[in-house]
Amino acid sequence: MSALLVIEYLSVDGVAQGPGHDGEDPDNGFALGGWAGPHLQDHREYGTVTYQDASAFLFGRRTFELWRPHWSQVSDPDDHIAAALNSRPKYVVSTTMEEPAWSGTTVLAGDIPAQIGELKLKHGPGPIVLAGSTQVAHTLIVNDLVDVYQLWIHPVVLGGGKRLFEPPLPPQHDLRLVTNCTTRTGLAILTFERT
Repeated sequence: MSALLVIEYLSVDGVAQGPGHDGEDPDNGFALGGWAGPHLQDHREYGTVTYQDASAFLFGRRTFELWRPHWSQVSDPDDHIAAALNSRPKYVVSTTMEEPAWSGTTVLAGDIPAQIGELKLKHGPGPIVLAGSTQVAHTLIVNDLVDVYQLWIHPVVLGGGKRLFEPPLPPQHDLRLVTNCTTRTGLAILTFERT
C-alpha cells in the first residue's frame, strides 16, 4: 500500500496560492503570484529525492496544465525530477479534461476520495505524491486520506490568499515530525507523518 504525500509551498502565514509565477492563480484578485521565486534553486536541490521515491503522482487540473508543457518535454536523463514525472503513472483530477496529452496520465473524475483510496492500494512501495493542487489537497484532507505532509515554509508573509488548511477540516489528528531542514536561503522544509 502506498502512502499519500502532500507537498505544499506555504508562506509563514499559511498561504499556498500562486507560489510559482505571476498569474498562476489569480482567483479572488490574488496578485502576489511568484512569491516562491527566490527559492527555486532550493526547490530543485531539496525536492529531487521525494520525486525519485514516488510510485505515482497526483495533480489538480490547474497544476497539471502548468507543469505539463515544461516537464513533459524534459528528456535529460540527469534531470531526476523530470525522469520521475515522465516515467511513472500520473493522475489528474478534472471533470472537464478529456485528453491529458502527457504520456502515462489518467484523468480522475467522480468520487475522488474513493478513487484515491483505490490508488493507495494499487501503488507502492513509494508514496503517491500530490504537489500543489490545494483544492485537491483540501478534499483529501477533509476525507482523511493524507498520510504525510511535506510543508515548505517560505520566509515571506503575504497577508491573504488561499490556504492549505481551510475549514471545514476533519477532527484533530496528531502528526509526528520526521524530517526537517533549513536551506541556505531560509526555506524550512518540514515533513510530518500521521501518528
